[in-house]
Amino acid sequence: MAGAARHGGRLTTHVLDTMSGRPGGGMPIELFRLSGGGRALLKSVRTNDDGRCDAPLLDGADCVAGSYELVFHVAAYFRAAGVDLPDPPFLDTVPVRFGIADPGRHYHVPLLISPYGYSTYRGS
Repeated sequence: MAGAARHGGRLTTHVLDTMSGRPGGGMPIELFRLSGGGRALLKSVRTNDDGRCDAPLLDGADCVAGSYELVFHVAAYFRAAGVDLPDPPFLDTVPVRFGIADPGRHYHVPLLISPYGYSTYRGS
């Protein structure tokens, strides 16, 4: 069923900064497709002022079944916000690996982040 075509699905994300209680605007994020023990970079983006991406990370025919990884650059985000982090930071990047089983559906991967902890889930 990998790559099965029922297009119309999409992948989105949203970053919430739990330290400040605001959206995580300006966070660098990379999206990779995982395959055969390797990974291929599909997209590099930065969140907008609402902590979201301006467009879906995957959409329509680009949304195919498979394994993926989102890499959130949290230390870069917090340093840019003026947060004094130790060297090395407790969290530098946060990788989230997940699967898309039904490419016709909406997959939403939010990240709630602080310099010392995070949470994620499949949102709607």
